Amino acid sequence: MSEGKIIVGLDIGTTKVACMVGKKSENGKIEILGYGKSVSTGVKRGVVTNIFETVDAIKKAVKEASDQSGVNIYTVNVGIAGQHIKSLQHRGVLMRDNSETEITAEELEKMRQDTYKINMVPGEEIIGVHRQETYVDGEIADNPVGMLGSKIEANFHVIIGQTAAAKNIIKCIESAGLEMDNMILEPIASARAVLAEDEMEAGVALVDIGGGTTDIAIFKDKKIYHTAVIPFGGNIITDDICTGCSIIRHYAEDVKVKFGSALASENREDEVVSIPGIRGREGKEISFKNLANIIQARLDEIFEIVNVEIQKVNADKKLIAGIVLTGGGALMKHIQMLAEFRTGMPVRIGHPNEHLAENTNKDLASPMYSTGIGLVIEGINRAELSEMLEHEKASKTPVEKSIIVPEETETAVAAPVKPETKTKGTKKGTKFDFTKIIDTFGKIFTSDDIK
Repeated sequence: MSEGKIIVGLDIGTTKVACMVGKKSENGKIEILGYGKSVSTGVKRGVVTNIFETVDAIKKAVKEASDQSGVNIYTVNVGIAGQHIKSLQHRGVLMRDNSETEITAEELEKMRQDTYKINMVPGEEIIGVHRQETYVDGEIADNPVGMLGSKIEANFHVIIGQTAAAKNIIKCIESAGLEMDNMILEPIASARAVLAEDEMEAGVALVDIGGGTTDIAIFKDKKIYHTAVIPFGGNIITDDICTGCSIIRHYAEDVKVKFGSALASENREDEVVSIPGIRGREGKEISFKNLANIIQARLDEIFEIVNVEIQKVNADKKLIAGIVLTGGGALMKHIQMLAEFRTGMPVRIGHPNEHLAENTNKDLASPMYSTGIGLVIEGINRAELSEMLEHEKASKTPVEKSIIVPEETETAVAAPVKPETKTKGTKKGTKFDFTKIIDTFGKIFTSDDIK
C-alpha cells in the first residue's frame, strides 16, 4: 500500500465508542496518529438501540481523534457484533470447463459468491463468507491458484446477521457526517490485533469480553473455523453487583474495576470497601470476598459457554495455543487463572501491542482497545489487498501471498479502496446504497480466495 495512507477504525461498543487513526510505518508496524473515546449509551449488547445517542458518541470520539492526529476524518472502517450474529457451514462445488487451464482467483471468488445465494430467513442476511479447506479433484490444496484440475470443492464458514442491525450502524455513521469504508466482524478485528500467526496455525480461541457481549473466534491452520457471540459481558457483572450488594450502578462499576477479582479464593473476608449511602442514608461495607463471589459466578457461566462453543467444532483437543482473552473484561484481576481452571487450557491476556510502533501511546496497549486497533490493521490489509488485485488484473498474473492474515479471515475481494477517500476525503453525508454494503460486508476475510 502506498506509504502514509491514513486508515480510520471506529469501534462502536456497548460501553464506549473508540476511534483510531493510523497508518503503516516503514518497518511494517502500525503507527497510531491519534485516538478518541466517548461513553456509549445508545448501544445494548452490541446492537444500536438509540440512533441519536450513538451518533453523538461517534461525533465526540471522531472529533477527539481528528484533533489529536491533525487528520480530517471522512471515511471509517467500522466493526459489527451483537447477539444477532450466528454462523453455519456450507460446502461449495465448481466443475471447471477446462481441466488443462490453471485455476484462477476469479474461480475461487465465484465459489464464494455463490454461497450468498443460500436462502435465508426473512430479515437475515449473509454478512461474511470465509473459505476453509479447499480440494482439487478430491485432494486438499492449501493454495489452489495455478493448479490444474477439473473439480474444485471448498468448505465455507458463513456468518449471518440481522439486516436491520447493519442498517442502523450505517445510519449512525451517515448521520455523523461520515462514510463507511468497510464493515468488519469485531472478533476478527480483535484477532488481527492480538493473535500471532503461529497461534492461529497451532489452534487458538480468541475470547473478547466486552461490555455488552463476549465474542468468540476459533482459528486452526490459520483458518477461521467458528465464530459465536455470547449475549452478555462486563455490564451484566455490574448488574449482578448492583443486585447482590444493593448499591447503585455507579458504585457497582467502580468497585468492580478497582477491587474486583475473578477468584473468590484469592480474597479475604476482612478486606472491605465502604460504599456511601444515598441522600443521608447509612453507607455499607462490602467484603472483597463477597464481591469476588458475585464476579466469579458470572465469569464461570461465560467460560462454560466458551467451552460449549469450542466443543461444537470438536476443537477442545486441537487448540494447542489455548485461549487468548482480550477486551475490557480481560483486565479483571485473576481472570487468567479462572479461565485456565474452567477450560483446562493455557490462557494468556491479549494486548494489541505486537503490531504497534514503539512510539505508540502506552495506554493503547490495553486489551480494551484491541478491536479499534484491529479495525485499523484490517483496513490497511484491505487497502493493500485491493492494490494487489488491481495489479493482478492489469498483469494477468496470480497475486502473491504477501499479506499476513488469519487464513480465510482474509479481507475479501471487496470493492477497490478509493485512495482519495483516505487522503483528500469524501463528501460528507453521501447517500449510501445498502445493497453495496451487503456485498462488501460479505467479503470479510477471503485472502486465500485471491491467492
